Amino acid sequence: MQEPQEIPLRHRDLNWLSFNARVLQEAEDKINPLYERIRFLAIFSSNLDEYFRVRVAQLRQMKRVEKSIRKKLALKPTRTTKEILEEVKLQQHKFGEIYQKQILPELAKNGIYLIDADHFNKVQKEFAADFFQQKIKEHIKPEIIDLEEENELFLENAELYLVVSFTNKEKLGLVNIPVDACGRFVKLEGDGEENSITYLDEIIRSQVSDIFKDQSIEGVYEIKLSRDAELYIEDIYEGVLAEKIYDSLAQRTDGQPTRLLYDAKMPDFLHKKIRKLLKLGKIDMMPGGKYHNFNDFFSFPDPTNNPELHYKEMPEIEHKVLTNSKNYFETISEKDQAVHFPYMSFSYVEKFLEQAVKDKDVTAIKISLYRVADESRLTSLLLKALENGKQVTVFVEAKARFDEENNIIWGRKFEEKGANVIYSYPKIKVHSKIMLVQRMEGEDLVNYSYIGTGNFNSETSKIYCDHAIFTSNKQIAKELSRLFKVLEGELIIPREKNLLISPFSTRQEFIKLIYNEIDNAREGKKAKITAKMNSLEDPEMIELLYKASNAGVEIRLLVRGFTCLVPGIEGLSENIYITSIVDRFLEHGRIYIFENGGDEKIYYGSADWMSRNLSRRIEVLSPILDKDVAQEFKEILDIQLKDNVKARIQDADEKNEYVKKGENEKSVRSQYEIYNYLQEKHSL
Repeated sequence: MQEPQEIPLRHRDLNWLSFNARVLQEAEDKINPLYERIRFLAIFSSNLDEYFRVRVAQLRQMKRVEKSIRKKLALKPTRTTKEILEEVKLQQHKFGEIYQKQILPELAKNGIYLIDADHFNKVQKEFAADFFQQKIKEHIKPEIIDLEEENELFLENAELYLVVSFTNKEKLGLVNIPVDACGRFVKLEGDGEENSITYLDEIIRSQVSDIFKDQSIEGVYEIKLSRDAELYIEDIYEGVLAEKIYDSLAQRTDGQPTRLLYDAKMPDFLHKKIRKLLKLGKIDMMPGGKYHNFNDFFSFPDPTNNPELHYKEMPEIEHKVLTNSKNYFETISEKDQAVHFPYMSFSYVEKFLEQAVKDKDVTAIKISLYRVADESRLTSLLLKALENGKQVTVFVEAKARFDEENNIIWGRKFEEKGANVIYSYPKIKVHSKIMLVQRMEGEDLVNYSYIGTGNFNSETSKIYCDHAIFTSNKQIAKELSRLFKVLEGELIIPREKNLLISPFSTRQEFIKLIYNEIDNAREGKKAKITAKMNSLEDPEMIELLYKASNAGVEIRLLVRGFTCLVPGIEGLSENIYITSIVDRFLEHGRIYIFENGGDEKIYYGSADWMSRNLSRRIEVLSPILDKDVAQEFKEILDIQLKDNVKARIQDADEKNEYVKKGENEKSVRSQYEIYNYLQEKHSL
């Protein structure tokens, strides 16, 4: 008997590189103004740093997992890591070409000069020497390392250093580049070149002879070390398997080195010495350009203040109903209200909360916070609600990657003021974006719900494309209230019929919905699945989508990030078409539409089709029950599906080719078209 064939799945970490390549394409795309292309270089660099700290670090650690477990999981960490490094080298090379051959010349065309120490004129040299003495010197910690002794070198994660080689090969110099204290870029003064900028690195480089006075200097090279972030095994594996992996890694030291970026011009003998000092393997060494940490380009100055070099402003659209509403509770009782960020202001969420805080009939406010912003209007309002005697329940996710400390600090602040603060459960995260306001209206306790796709964060709402709905729908509110009781420990299961709540019902309901489309296709009825998400990884969902494709279901997906599904394979996935949009804003919303025999079902919320979102996190997806709001969501999604300016095709070849505009088609850049659509729809 033949064993069943495994379904084709892309490796998520390899396909993620395909996503970051789309970010790099934006840096190359001349549709984008110059400074926005520079920003995409920064995004690419920032993404890659986190990728190495988390994903590549995890692969490296998996090499230490027991062989039997690796075999069971079909893990090949060494091979995968090598493939990753090969692709990253290609991308880094392209990055360098874009920077050197496009960005720098175009800056110069606009009268902005980014120059290195070798090209300082006399006045600039004097300025650099003075700037070093006045602003930098107190923040550097130069070291001379004796290579004849048994030394071990410690470098801070993601910090920049200059390695200095001497004619005396028995020693080398090391000096930190204090970006946090001094900033990465310095505007040079002197000799009529008003718009000359240099790196902080270059000013220090120009003073190396003064820093190491007793040494004869041969060369100066920049390095940066990435260290592991904490492992998040539960994001991928669960139960006994996760425990076994953790046991295998019991001796692991957090923060161990995972990648050294170094100037490719560094002599072989020197990078071998550095590798030995840091106890790194050859695979950990990544040659690069003269500079690292291009994520600092987020703060690259524009001394010309030329608006042509930046995106044109898109003033926030005023919501035609909420803008003039004096009482959100009355307004929401009459009809569901949808808001769309960043096209609209996050202040609508803050105003809703503010009215709840001031309203004498509001008895309780409950909210889940995945990433707590620093001091914000929302956090201030929650504290004010406590002062006003409201019952406030705040679920704080203590394990939101890289935000753990800040979340816990805020949790304690809320606790000190009398809030009921609940932290994450072991092995499960709360990723839902939900708020519930309870209000006495006569003899009745009425629940008002807010369900969104994005975090409660006014800053990220300006750059993340997200959707949210305010509703007083009794079924939705009742089920959301039960979910909060689950979070508060009063219930074990929320018993929902309308909401999809992970890990309780989301997977099962999606399976039913997909099988329903399969059945309809087999009966000759129209069958279609349209879905937008950040990432697609869950093997069970992918296998079902393959099955649906084979049954004749039309499947149209919009996946911003990585996808493990391979579309367009004959006899398997030829009915699946996937595009991805990377543009001015970060696409972050999730919308799922099922044809359902002509009676469409549409859901939106916080969950992607990833195993962690379906099985290991508290997620909320809501049906859109208001017909007008459902139509609005559909029309927005339809605009995105027609994008032929910023959409890339995700096919089996992973070429990231742009969707081609038909001969008589108009150009559709969806984020701008959505802005125009909402502006017209909400014109007051």
